[in-house]
Amino acid sequence: MKFQEEIDMNLIKWLEGWYKSNCDGYWEHSYGVTIETLDNPGWKIDINLIDTELEDKVFETIQIKRTEHDWIYCEIKNNVFKGGGGPENLEEILIIFKEWASN
Repeated sequence: MKFQEEIDMNLIKWLEGWYKSNCDGYWEHSYGVTIETLDNPGWKIDINLIDTELEDKVFETIQIKRTEHDWIYCEIKNNVFKGGGGPENLEEILIIFKEWASN
Protein backbone atom coordinates (compact mmCIF):
# COMPACT_ATOMS: atom_id res chain seq x y z
CA MET A 1 0.00 0.00 0.00
CA LYS A 2 2.80 2.45 0.81
CA PHE A 3 4.35 1.92 -2.65
CA GLN A 4 1.01 2.77 -4.31
CA GLU A 5 0.67 5.92 -2.20
CA GLU A 6 4.16 7.02 -3.30
CA ILE A 7 3.20 6.56 -6.96
CA ASP A 8 0.00 8.55 -6.45
CA MET A 9 1.82 11.40 -4.69
CA ASN A 10 4.53 11.55 -7.37
CA LEU A 11 1.83 11.82 -10.04
CA ILE A 12 0.05 14.60 -8.16
CA LYS A 13 3.37 16.39 -7.56
CA TRP A 14 4.12 16.13 -11.27
CA LEU A 15 0.72 17.62 -12.17
CA GLU A 16 1.24 20.40 -9.64
CA GLY A 17 4.60 21.17 -11.24
CA TRP A 18 3.13 21.16 -14.75
CA TYR A 19 0.37 23.53 -13.65
CA LYS A 20 2.80 25.83 -11.83
CA SER A 21 5.16 25.94 -14.82
CA ASN A 22 2.34 27.38 -16.93
CA CYS A 23 1.24 30.01 -14.40
CA ASP A 24 2.64 33.27 -15.68
CA GLY A 25 0.27 35.81 -14.18
CA TYR A 26 -2.13 35.49 -17.11
CA TRP A 27 -2.64 31.84 -18.12
CA GLU A 28 -4.07 30.75 -14.77
CA HIS A 29 -6.77 33.44 -14.95
CA SER A 30 -8.33 31.90 -18.05
CA TYR A 31 -7.06 28.33 -18.19
CA GLY A 32 -6.13 25.47 -15.90
CA VAL A 33 -6.98 21.97 -14.76
CA THR A 34 -10.43 20.71 -13.78
CA ILE A 35 -11.13 17.35 -12.16
CA GLU A 36 -14.78 16.44 -11.61
CA THR A 37 -16.85 13.39 -10.85
CA LEU A 38 -19.43 11.93 -13.22
CA ASP A 39 -22.77 10.50 -12.17
CA ASN A 40 -22.41 7.24 -14.08
CA PRO A 41 -20.03 7.01 -11.85
CA GLY A 42 -16.61 8.13 -12.99
CA TRP A 43 -14.16 10.96 -13.53
CA LYS A 44 -13.86 13.86 -15.97
CA ILE A 45 -10.60 15.77 -16.42
CA ASP A 46 -10.06 18.87 -18.55
CA ILE A 47 -6.54 20.27 -18.91
CA ASN A 48 -6.34 23.40 -21.02
CA LEU A 49 -3.36 23.41 -23.36
CA ILE A 50 -3.69 26.91 -24.83
CA ASP A 51 -0.46 28.89 -24.45
CA THR A 52 1.43 25.84 -23.14
CA GLU A 53 4.23 23.85 -24.77
CA LEU A 54 1.61 21.16 -25.51
CA GLU A 55 -0.77 23.36 -27.50
CA ASP A 56 0.14 21.94 -30.92
CA LYS A 57 1.33 18.48 -29.87
CA VAL A 58 -0.42 15.57 -31.59
CA PHE A 59 -2.40 13.19 -29.38
CA GLU A 60 -3.95 9.94 -30.54
CA THR A 61 -7.42 9.44 -29.03
CA ILE A 62 -7.48 6.60 -26.51
CA GLN A 63 -10.61 4.55 -25.91
CA ILE A 64 -10.55 1.53 -23.59
CA LYS A 65 -13.67 -0.31 -22.43
CA ARG A 66 -12.89 -3.14 -20.03
CA THR A 67 -16.14 -3.25 -18.07
CA GLU A 68 -19.07 -0.96 -17.29
CA HIS A 69 -17.05 0.71 -14.50
CA ASP A 70 -13.53 0.25 -15.91
CA TRP A 71 -13.16 2.43 -18.98
CA ILE A 72 -11.11 5.32 -20.31
CA TYR A 73 -11.60 7.88 -23.04
CA CYS A 74 -8.97 10.56 -23.68
CA GLU A 75 -8.82 13.07 -26.52
CA ILE A 76 -7.72 16.58 -27.37
CA LYS A 77 -10.62 18.81 -28.35
CA ASN A 78 -10.34 22.58 -28.88
CA ASN A 79 -6.88 22.60 -27.28
CA VAL A 80 -8.13 20.84 -24.15
CA PHE A 81 -6.97 17.42 -23.02
CA LYS A 82 -10.22 15.70 -22.09
CA GLY A 83 -10.06 12.53 -20.05
CA GLY A 84 -12.92 10.45 -18.78
CA GLY A 85 -13.03 7.15 -16.99
CA GLY A 86 -14.66 4.87 -14.50
CA PRO A 87 -14.62 5.42 -10.74
CA GLU A 88 -11.21 3.76 -10.32
CA ASN A 89 -9.53 5.15 -13.46
CA LEU A 90 -8.49 8.64 -12.31
CA GLU A 91 -4.84 7.67 -11.83
CA GLU A 92 -4.72 5.94 -15.21
CA ILE A 93 -6.07 9.05 -16.97
CA LEU A 94 -3.47 11.22 -15.24
CA ILE A 95 -0.71 8.76 -16.22
CA ILE A 96 -1.84 8.95 -19.85
CA PHE A 97 -1.62 12.74 -19.73
CA LYS A 98 1.76 12.69 -17.99
CA GLU A 99 3.30 10.19 -20.41
CA TRP A 100 2.04 12.13 -23.42
CA ALA A 101 3.11 15.49 -22.02
CA SER A 102 6.54 14.21 -21.02
CA ASN A 103 7.47 12.62 -24.36
